[in-house]
Amino acid sequence: MVRALLLVIYCSLLTACISSGGSASLRSSEGRNEARDAYIQLGIGYLQQGINEQAKVPLQKALDIDPHSADAHAALALVFQNEMEPELASKHFHKALAQGKNTRIQNNYGSFLYEQGDYKAAYEQFAKATEDTMYVGRSRVFESMGLTALRLEDEPLAMQHFERSLRLNPRQPRALLEMASLSYERREYVPAKQYYELFLQQSEHSARSLLLGVRLAKIFQDRDQAASLGLQLKRLYPASAEYTEYQSEQ
Repeated sequence: MVRALLLVIYCSLLTACISSGGSASLRSSEGRNEARDAYIQLGIGYLQQGINEQAKVPLQKALDIDPHSADAHAALALVFQNEMEPELASKHFHKALAQGKNTRIQNNYGSFLYEQGDYKAAYEQFAKATEDTMYVGRSRVFESMGLTALRLEDEPLAMQHFERSLRLNPRQPRALLEMASLSYERREYVPAKQYYELFLQQSEHSARSLLLGVRLAKIFQDRDQAASLGLQLKRLYPASAEYTEYQSEQ
């Protein structure tokens, strides 16, 4: 509530600053760029708070000033993605990417395509994003490629990407859990246990991790651990598919 109130105050001040310059400030290239960027930041502020309808207004004003703004188009794409308007989201992603290579936007577009179930196209966008060796979130992009490869039913390729992701950042719980699960399925129980223990250092349990923990404990004949994790699964996730699987395996 406090954060939302602060955002409203900030947005009001920002709008006032934009308006105070009037049309005179928009006559210069510098003034137009400053106004465009201010509107984009205002829109992103609303977007980060989940206020999608409000976000569209300043983002459209930014595009009125600069119709080729990749950042404004990319932010609008995220707004429409959140509003479950895939055609409009796709339209603005394409317009953003038409302005030139942008790793962040390519990654976001890949995530959008993944959400839409277009896994082949998503994989291609993630692959393009990994070409930027200086991108701060590169490890997460490799993780996304691994998840996409799983959807494409290519487990060996998925493992390659998860391993690459963990080389860049060994503290990624999703990649660690996926490697633990894939190793278990391949009956490579020692690395599965190692990945699983590393996962536990980075994340709380989920229904999936509890079930995998039970299975690994049984492999290593740790009955107490298996029983403990089974009880946690029953207590925390009694309606989950994982608990149903657990019951069928007893």
